[in-house]
Amino acid sequence: MASKGASSRAAARKQKDKWKAKRWYTIRAPRHPWHFKVIGETLGEEDELLIGRMYEITQQEVDGDFSKMHVKLKFRVTEVIGQDAITEFAGHEVLKDHVRRQVRRYRGKVDDVIDTITEDGYYVRIKPFLITQGRVKTSQKQGIRDACRDVILQAAARNTWIALQKMILSGELEESLEKAARKIASMKIVMIRKSQLVQEGVVVEEGPTLDEILENESKAATAKKAALDAALEDDDSDEETPDVLAAAEASADADETDEEADESSDDAPDYASLKVAEIKELLKAAGKKTSGKKDELIARLTEEVVEEVQEDAVVASDAPDYASMKVVELKELLKAAGKKTSGKKDELIARLNE
Repeated sequence: MASKGASSRAAARKQKDKWKAKRWYTIRAPRHPWHFKVIGETLGEEDELLIGRMYEITQQEVDGDFSKMHVKLKFRVTEVIGQDAITEFAGHEVLKDHVRRQVRRYRGKVDDVIDTITEDGYYVRIKPFLITQGRVKTSQKQGIRDACRDVILQAAARNTWIALQKMILSGELEESLEKAARKIASMKIVMIRKSQLVQEGVVVEEGPTLDEILENESKAATAKKAALDAALEDDDSDEETPDVLAAAEASADADETDEEADESSDDAPDYASLKVAEIKELLKAAGKKTSGKKDELIARLTEEVVEEVQEDAVVASDAPDYASMKVVELKELLKAAGKKTSGKKDELIARLNE
């Protein structure tokens, strides 16, 4: 018994996880008339297993027409290229709930099944559905069927399968049916309830290839990413601009301070050219000792000047450096001081220095 349990557990471990083996495929609509438009995704284990798979989607999701949200389009996978599953249009169907809502008492219902062949050899089955304004006789119903059959057979014989698709999905074929049936009885509703591709004909190879579509999608994605990166860089530069401007203003202020210091040093008095009496008067005004030789008096005056410069430097170092601050910080200081907070940065700094 123990060996049997161990063997069963070993067999269970050897079982392959099918979900891990599967991968996502992009489902694309046919080349005509949708130009390989992406309509969905599906999981698959192998490319061959996707062939023949049906995919259904509403016409509103494909074309963006909300009046067609009750119309269901059917696509059949015919080819797999890499991660792309290429489909063909297999027909359409109006939702049954929508059809049931059209049927009312005291009205005539006419429906039919018509098999036709298009100009390019596609075998198509079309099912028209008509509701009259009032009750009609059986002979009138048969006349409506015959008129609709003639219209559909002629439209298929004169058009390719792709052109017939456009006529069905756009409502053009329904308008032609209404004109023909109106001659027999007043019509309330005319619709193509269902269409079905029974057999393929001559495949049209014109139009953009899948490689061209993929290249265009790649270019569009690259351009979108480049535009996004450029927008992000612009945002970053806008955020850094105030700091750069503040640093530039701070360096300019430092240069001005250095120039003023140089000018003040150039404007310093030449005590050696003064007379002793004049030097003593300066010392007396400064409250300094006036006795001694001329060199001692000059040295005493120079010490006084150095002390004043040092005091000015201390005062200047204690003063805040408004130029290095951000505009928001300057406005906060002005707001705390009860001053006006509008204006450019230079105006705010001047207002703080007042």
